[in-house]
This record gives sequence, structure tokens and C-alpha cells, in this order.
Amino acid sequence: MGVECRYELAQAAYVKLALHALKHPAAAVNGLLVGRVADPAASPAVVSVADAVPLSHQPHHLPLLPTLELALTLVEDHFAAQGLAVVGYYHANARRDDADLPAVAKRVGDHIFRYFPRAAVLLLDNEKLEKVVKGNSRDAVVQLYTRDSSKSWRQAGSDGSSQLSLKEPSTNVVLADHVTTKKWQQVVDFDDHLDDISKDWLNPSLLG
Repeated sequence: MGVECRYELAQAAYVKLALHALKHPAAAVNGLLVGRVADPAASPAVVSVADAVPLSHQPHHLPLLPTLELALTLVEDHFAAQGLAVVGYYHANARRDDADLPAVAKRVGDHIFRYFPRAAVLLLDNEKLEKVVKGNSRDAVVQLYTRDSSKSWRQAGSDGSSQLSLKEPSTNVVLADHVTTKKWQQVVDFDDHLDDISKDWLNPSLLG
């Protein structure tokens, strides 16, 4: 059963996942969300999503459990020293008008849920992303899904509540600036790393 909580998305995580989608506009892309429970004693608890790790622009790779397990292990090992863990997954559909959470996202979400029962799945809204890139919107370009007591992934916020917030108010402005400088060209995902191990999937200089 999922645990009711709020999610706070840091600028680094938000911008990185959006740039990943922009690099591969004709493909579905996905990745892992890294963070921590900011205050377990709070009610509701707050999950702070600090970073995003781009995984794939070839989603048929992801249902292969060994590939996913390898990525999860590498990410967990790297971020553990910072007190962070995998707290969720993000996905962007290939089609601009496709706003449905696909089966692969649910499967990966279920897998992460086994280790982190407050797991979140973020679905990127391609149409909202286009507006933000043009400077025409301040709305978040992702929609939050959480797992309910029936083990189904449900879109949050349909009742008017706001379970997802951006940590920095200027995040969309920063994203638009990075698009202007074509930062999306520099995004490296796990697929890229497997093809060429000299490419760093941590993207240390992407937003620097």
C-alpha cells in the first residue's frame, strides 16, 4: 500500500529530465529519480527529489530486469554517500499528444516501490514542455503518479490537492535558458554510457 505524502522536485532533477526528453523528441525517454524523505515525522511526509539520472531513449531495454537492476545498483551505490536513494522514475512518451502512463512505467514503478514504498512516477507532458520552452507557461511539465492501496498507479491531484511542487520558483525560466544554449545536446543517459563508457551517465557538468 502506498504512503500518502508530498513531493518536492529540485531544479536539477526537473531540468535534467526535461532536457533528456528534448534531446530525443521522437523517442520515449526515461530515468530514475534520486532523493530522500526530507522529514519523516511531518504529516504528510515530504519526499525531496534532488536529482534525476537519465536511463534510456530506447525503452524496450528497460523491461529487461538485469539492465534495470544494474542501473539501480550503480545509482544507489553512487548516491548513498550523499544520503540519497532511488525514490522514483520518470517517463516521457514518444508522441506529443500521448498523456497516458505506459505499462513500462508502471512496471518500473512497481519494482522501485518494493524498495521505497513512497515511490513516485513522473510523466512528462510534452505539450506543456513545448509551452515552457517558448516561455509561455510557468506550469510544471510533469504529472505525479503514486501507487494506491489497490496496487494501481493513479494520477495525483485530481481532487485539487497539490502533492507535487517545484522547489525553486524560477525553475521553468532556468529550463528555457538551458534550451536557448542547447544544453539538451549534452545529456548522457545510461544507453549512451553502455555504448561508450567514456560518456558519464552522471552528467556532472550538464547544469554547471
